[in-house]
Parts: sequence; C-alpha cells; structure tokens
Amino acid sequence: MLEKNLEKKLTTIIKKHGGQCWKLTSPGTAGVPDRIAILPNGKTIFIELKAPNKKPRPLQTRQQQKLKNLGHHTLTINHPDQIQKLDQELEQELKQEPDNAL
Repeated sequence: MLEKNLEKKLTTIIKKHGGQCWKLTSPGTAGVPDRIAILPNGKTIFIELKAPNKKPRPLQTRQQQKLKNLGHHTLTINHPDQIQKLDQELEQELKQEPDNAL
C-alpha cells in the first residue's frame, strides 16, 4: 500500500469521528508531521505517514519529540493495521467527556 493510500484511509477515519485531518506544511521548518488530526473534545494528533514498514528520518523523529515535549500527541503510521487500531482507540476515547481545562 502506498503512503497516499494510507493518507486517504486516515482522513476517512478521522472524518468518521467528526474531526478534520489537515495536510500540514510548514515552510522553513523541515521534518514536521504530514497531517494534523483535529478531533472533538479538544483532541489533536500530529501524524507522520510513511510507506509500509518505512521509518521516519531522524529529523522527523526529532520534530515529533519536540511536539511530545510540549504535551502533544504524535503518531507514525506506516501500516494499514495502525489506522484500524487508531479507529478503535478513537471510538473509545471520544465517548468520554471533554476536558475543558486549559
């Protein structure tokens, strides 16, 4: 499965859960994740998509770690099974009450 096919499946799943899955570009900042999933209840996930069984480049890994250090959720998806797992996790998480604390 090509990376673009993973991207299409991911976008479909995020929309199914009432969210938006935007293509993320950041001119002047290399290595940022490919997509940002903006979901109900204030949940946001930065997602790096790779071709099946490929891994992020070191710069991409560093950028993901910076986001994690700031308290954001990040994922690398390189297999269709990971999208199905995300679908199941979102099904459970989004049933919970929103966290309105800032």
